[in-house]
Amino acid sequence: MNQITSDFQDEIIVIDDTPANLHLLANLLGNNGYQVRPFPSAKLGLAGIKHSSPALILLDIQMPQMDGYEVCKHLKANELTCDIPVIFISALDEAMDKLKAFTVGGVDYITKPFQTEEVLARISTHLELNRLQKILKQENHLQAQKLAEQNSQLQQMNQALDKANKELNEKYEQLQQTQLKLIQGEKMSALGNLITGIAHEINNPVGFLNGNIQPALDYVNDLFGLLDLVQEKYPQLHPEIQAEIETIDLDYIREDLPKLVRSMREGVKRIVDISTSLRTFSRADTNHPVTCNIHDGIDSTIMILKHRLKASESRPEITVIKDYGELPKIQCYAGQLNQVFMNLLSNAIDALEDSNQRLKYGEITNQITVKTELSDDHKQVIIRIKDNGIGMSAELQSKIFDHLFTTKGVGKGTGLGLAIVRQIVVEKHHGNITVNSAPGIGTEFALSLPIAS
Repeated sequence: MNQITSDFQDEIIVIDDTPANLHLLANLLGNNGYQVRPFPSAKLGLAGIKHSSPALILLDIQMPQMDGYEVCKHLKANELTCDIPVIFISALDEAMDKLKAFTVGGVDYITKPFQTEEVLARISTHLELNRLQKILKQENHLQAQKLAEQNSQLQQMNQALDKANKELNEKYEQLQQTQLKLIQGEKMSALGNLITGIAHEINNPVGFLNGNIQPALDYVNDLFGLLDLVQEKYPQLHPEIQAEIETIDLDYIREDLPKLVRSMREGVKRIVDISTSLRTFSRADTNHPVTCNIHDGIDSTIMILKHRLKASESRPEITVIKDYGELPKIQCYAGQLNQVFMNLLSNAIDALEDSNQRLKYGEITNQITVKTELSDDHKQVIIRIKDNGIGMSAELQSKIFDHLFTTKGVGKGTGLGLAIVRQIVVEKHHGNITVNSAPGIGTEFALSLPIAS
């Protein structure tokens, strides 16, 4: 193993309540030239950090009394420790766990069991980034002093600072875009695998039922034919048999049983339609756009959300009005576009439920309109998703596509949904998305997608 060396020893604090992990990380880092201070609990770690100035912190998430997220929040709230980079090391592998780690201030996330080379590489990278940030701060301070002392160099120094700020902003934007792509990719992968698995499990019993309904109906008809033949050949049936026929109402059974079997067939057909919608929604994207029908994606998304559209004790059913135009198939990443439809329709439902809170049941008229059409020059398809909910102010409209901005309460929104929507539409498909809204009149999102990529 190649050891990572530096001009001076960087002190790294490791906080993990599992002794084996703590020992492993301490030995690994110590053998590679780092000064290590291990702590077996969150409280001990926070106390130790107050008395030192570590270059980096490796932090477990699942710990008793105080988990890693809370530790990170304490560190970021303190101006003495807020700049110390925190790398989470955890066995938690869900996208939301990683998202929360970045949200509370973590700079990286390593999943257990980890590879030693990966741990060392990431530590080295973030130490170098932190070191460069400190150097940059020192350099800015020196430049400010020079600006005060050397007025003749004011313009040149301002240009240098502008360039540095521009580069920092560009790198920050790149980091945001990378984070969005990572979250979107993991979210779509997990959702696609889940829905594909459900559809597969549905198909097996449905196929069995679908293949046996017609034979069952044929058997019913054969049995009725046999009963008819018996009654024809033996018109004078035994009194007990005749009494049983009257008791079970054979004529009614003869009329109703085929109807029951046919209704079962319609139920199976409905399940097949749902399974088809699931597969359509979760279709895997390739590295290249594929030809698809926009309406199929919208329909499958509405089918997935149907449980949220149904009436409840607090409101009537949400009506979805489809106003579809004649659209050609387009080249697109179908799975990602379906995620766009999912986010916009889910937000519309949320907006309607928010507006319902101030109304009585009989006053509620929930409605979502989905309209598709061609642009005037026939070079783009336009998808409009409109609700008659609470609406938004101009100030909110200017922020809704910003990274981590949300109007929902704590725990209800991540602030990434519309940022991901914009990224998929604008960057991935070279389209455009606009919002038109005002308080009290609802909200309309308009997507425009080029027909040819």
